Amino acid sequence: MYAKDQNISGILVDEAQFLNKVQVQQLADVASLLGIPVLTYGLRSDFLGEPFEGSKYLLTWAQELTEIKTICHCGRKATMNARIDGSGKMVTEGNQVEIGGNDRYVALCYRHHRQGKAKA
Repeated sequence: MYAKDQNISGILVDEAQFLNKVQVQQLADVASLLGIPVLTYGLRSDFLGEPFEGSKYLLTWAQELTEIKTICHCGRKATMNARIDGSGKMVTEGNQVEIGGNDRYVALCYRHHRQGKAKA
């Protein structure tokens, strides 16, 4: 099924939330069947709090999880990502994927995400 390449010592995937189920299964097989370490980084959910396909399966099938913590504007642990418009207000509809960085997204605690408060 798979053949181990002796030149590959590990696999790193950034933005892993954009993977699909088949791709996550393939990475799980590489880690489990070939013994090649696979490290993935990505978001758990989109700006509406819905899981990404890749994240759902990574969280389910991962052998180990390490969380990189971020902080909401209130000082609490941020667990949600909000999309904001040009005036800093939360966006509550749109495509799941939209390109943008810190000017379009902000990390929030669950409470402020539910309240729609992207700013203090």
